Amino acid sequence: MNRQEFLRSLGVVTLGASFSSSFLAACSQNTTAVSATKSGDMFFKISLAQWSLHKALFAKEFDNLDFPVKAQKDFGISAVEYVNQFFKDKAKDEKYLAQLKQRCNDHGVTSVLIMIDGEGEMADVDAKKRMKAVENHYQWVDAAKFLGCHSIRVNCFGVGNAAEVAKAGADGLRKLSEYAQKSDINVIVENHGGYSSDGQWLSGVMKAVGMPNCGTLPDFGNFCIRREKGDMWESPCVEEYDRYKGVKEMMPFAKGVSAKSHDFDDKGNCIQTDYVKMLKIVKDAGYKGYVGIEYEGSILSEPDGIRATKALLERVGKELG
Repeated sequence: MNRQEFLRSLGVVTLGASFSSSFLAACSQNTTAVSATKSGDMFFKISLAQWSLHKALFAKEFDNLDFPVKAQKDFGISAVEYVNQFFKDKAKDEKYLAQLKQRCNDHGVTSVLIMIDGEGEMADVDAKKRMKAVENHYQWVDAAKFLGCHSIRVNCFGVGNAAEVAKAGADGLRKLSEYAQKSDINVIVENHGGYSSDGQWLSGVMKAVGMPNCGTLPDFGNFCIRREKGDMWESPCVEEYDRYKGVKEMMPFAKGVSAKSHDFDDKGNCIQTDYVKMLKIVKDAGYKGYVGIEYEGSILSEPDGIRATKALLERVGKELG
């Protein structure tokens, strides 16, 4: 099961938004220079999540090594968030990682974090399987350290009742965080489906772990906690946690924020999420780190969706100060 299949299964309804020609033109400009709105005008910094370009990456229109340069040259974004799917066999390949790091250095790009999928369930109630998942993540901690990232994003998944999975998740995250602490790397959990999309549940797990380098990556859009057939990925979502409540509950532990976007109205506002309301929650928590663009819409192309999200973040970020 991969991240693409999971996110496709969220089934966000397209509301048929139309765009004014002026807005599309503004979003489609090639921002080869530094962002027009300096990060100093806002309380946060903007990064680009690699998943925003997953269609182009899976189609092999470019590859992982090109990502930092593309972020800077095409979008004027100088901080990137990787997804391990796009260099799954390279975690221990120092020659490859050195190439990636050099490209970042050559273009003034900061590596922020690596999103990890497919390495086992951190909250598996089976202790042996859980420990294997923890150990599978060690290589990504090391890779993150090499690249200069501050965190790896992991999933807190497991099968069982809420209390059982929470206990297992706290154990798995604690063990991984103990390893990562030696390299000054954070282990952060995204709301990514099931129990992990329940903000109260996840904040409880964070409290149980009780380590300074273990935190959250609140995502504005991943709040499906129950699906029609009881599965994790495939069937339609039938119960969704309140996204604003969830982000507010996770923010005290946040070491990153993911600005999910899908569709926009003709004024450039995200239809699914009120960015003013959401970013105010982020600001009120005292957060001043990176907010990563993660565009997943289908109306705009991936590049135009990234530009539309960036423009929205800059506008709202400047309004909030």
